[in-house]
Amino acid sequence: MQAKDIMTVNVETVRPDTEVIEIAQRLIARNISAVPVVDDGGTVVGIVSEGDLIHHSEHGRERQPSWWIRLFANAGGDAPDYTRSHGLQAGEVMSREVICVAEDALLADIAETLEKHHIKRVPVLRDGKLVGIVSRANLLQGLVAAGTKTPVSAHDRDIKTAIEAATLKPGFNAQSFNVVVAEGVATIWGMVGSEADRSALIAAAEGVAGVDRVDNHIKVVPA
Repeated sequence: MQAKDIMTVNVETVRPDTEVIEIAQRLIARNISAVPVVDDGGTVVGIVSEGDLIHHSEHGRERQPSWWIRLFANAGGDAPDYTRSHGLQAGEVMSREVICVAEDALLADIAETLEKHHIKRVPVLRDGKLVGIVSRANLLQGLVAAGTKTPVSAHDRDIKTAIEAATLKPGFNAQSFNVVVAEGVATIWGMVGSEADRSALIAAAEGVAGVDRVDNHIKVVPA
């Protein structure tokens, strides 16, 4: 399996000028831990995580860094840190060194990347543009849905794309969801705001040609 087989495509993103308070509200509303920051051309220029916001909040209270951090800080290191911790927009608090993967990256390689860099998720790129995101949860979902030895066919990938397209139509209120398709079985994880939204999401998936069965792991979490 590859990144494109398990990635979440309905990715919440922000712009460099998005205010920190709005980012925090989006993280809570979508029950996610980070958002990529993209420019006008759709290029990922950074990522803002819960850790970045906590760091911002702590410095907002003028919490002093540990003595060993101050000991090793160079004379020119304080200004960028101050800007990052006191900034009110994404571009000022985001992590700029973003680890990304290509859409054809293998699951084993993605897992190794997450472990190596001590991160929880990676943006997925196609021709340098953001097309999805893979989290640790997505990796587990992929293993549960298809297993490590089951190849994903082009037909299964077409089904996944069709389900994702169907759920982007007006009227759907999927806060956060992910689809993995293997051998015609569509497994859906995620959250919706009501029982009606869950029924609509399942019906949309069942209506896609080629879907033999829908395994429902969708939770109702009212806003």
